[in-house]
Amino acid sequence: MLISLQLFLMLVLANGAPVVAAKILRQRWSAPVDAGLNWIDGRRLLGKSKTWRGIVSGALSCALFSLATGQGFLFGLLFGLLALAGDLFSSFIKRRLGLASSERMPWLDQVPEAAMPVLLAMDWGLIEAWVALFIVVFFTLSNMWISPLLYRLGIRRHPH
Repeated sequence: MLISLQLFLMLVLANGAPVVAAKILRQRWSAPVDAGLNWIDGRRLLGKSKTWRGIVSGALSCALFSLATGQGFLFGLLFGLLALAGDLFSSFIKRRLGLASSERMPWLDQVPEAAMPVLLAMDWGLIEAWVALFIVVFFTLSNMWISPLLYRLGIRRHPH
């Protein structure tokens, strides 16, 4: 049960550290991951809110937390990178669907960023499939509930 909580907290870190880093660092290190490039459909690859600052802060926060909780720096780094890769994948799909950067799409906004790193945890033998499914669903639902709260508190720029 403790590992499930640790993995959930790592998902929160991967998702939340970029928001906190943006608040603290403002425009510093805010280069977009997609370098402002467009896909063949003429739309941005990912959008301006996906930055290298976010990738580094999200992955590093997971790595340090994982190190502190005994799972190791490498596991945490890979976990964080996979969570952020899932978030980038979601952004890519949303741009293809014509949705604006930071526009909400429940489930697509959360499931890839939760499922990809949780699959790593399964592969490392840390959890079973039913636990992985529980973590993904719990993270998704809690993210849908907590994000609007963080927006009202002035922590997030968008309510989702």
